[in-house]
Amino acid sequence: MANKKRNTILFFILAIGLILMFFVSISLGSVTIPFKDVYTSLTGGVASKTTWEYIIINYRLPKAITAVLVGTGLSISGLLMQTLFRNPLAGPYVLGLSSGASLGVAFVILGAGFLPSFLREIALSSYGIVIASTFGSSLVLLLVLLVSQKLRDTMAILIVGLMFGSFTTAIVSVLTYFSTAEQLQKFTFWSMGSLGNLSWGTVGILAICVLIGLLLSAASIKPLNALLLGENYAKSMGLNFNKARLIIIFATSILAGSITAFAGPIAFVGLAVPHIAKLTFQTSNHTVLFWSTLFFGAIIMLFCDVVSQMPGFDVTLPINAITSIIGAPVVVWLLVRKRNFQ
Repeated sequence: MANKKRNTILFFILAIGLILMFFVSISLGSVTIPFKDVYTSLTGGVASKTTWEYIIINYRLPKAITAVLVGTGLSISGLLMQTLFRNPLAGPYVLGLSSGASLGVAFVILGAGFLPSFLREIALSSYGIVIASTFGSSLVLLLVLLVSQKLRDTMAILIVGLMFGSFTTAIVSVLTYFSTAEQLQKFTFWSMGSLGNLSWGTVGILAICVLIGLLLSAASIKPLNALLLGENYAKSMGLNFNKARLIIIFATSILAGSITAFAGPIAFVGLAVPHIAKLTFQTSNHTVLFWSTLFFGAIIMLFCDVVSQMPGFDVTLPINAITSIIGAPVVVWLLVRKRNFQ
């Protein structure tokens, strides 16, 4: 009863924190917009300045929504992988999806010089890069799913995913070796990740993909709880292990693949947020962890977005760098704190 009350209080705090960070993310940036005007714009009113209205609706609001989608999607996919493989170091990209997406983008950006001029413009557009990234991650997904049907050992699938990742990374390295400085710069910028520059239509597509992945993840809560004690125990409980494993892998692939396609490969979030949720709520029950990971992922991603915008400056830092700089020390501190209390 005490734990239930404690969890309710924690979830209430997280909900307030999420709303607050959402408003802060929209308010702060190179131009600071008062909370009052942000609230007015979001509730259908008109802000004090026309430029503020334009910035909120066309730039900062879709960026904040993207941050929420990216944070929740990567965090949940990390939770799924850590439970499935029973490995605290597993993350959303452990199946090689990020490397597959990078390979697709590398072929487009670094190999665009071999295409006719009209095809080059299409390929190097934002939609061309998204399609290439989606195709690359989908190809790796297809290979992983085919292999998972043949292998019974879950750890073997983990190794296969890592090998796919190493293979695609090697091909990207070969492509970069023969590329120009301009091509390398563009590919490097993509690999740093970005939450901005997404139109409302693109955000809608990403939202649909993340929603499908989250629904599949929510449907896997009971199998995930059964897997905590191992595959044999889960099977003895009547769990169709192969079916559950396939759904978990597919959910992770949809989440990680779509997010990488639209926002680029973003580090730390999927690996660290599940640990933060577990240490905060002190439970291994996925009914609690699913929702706590959702909240923490969204809040942390919004916070990283605020820091990357450098409030008061015209500079925007790479989101990948911010997530790692902020996240790594936090996780180390939490783990050390937990050990001291044991």
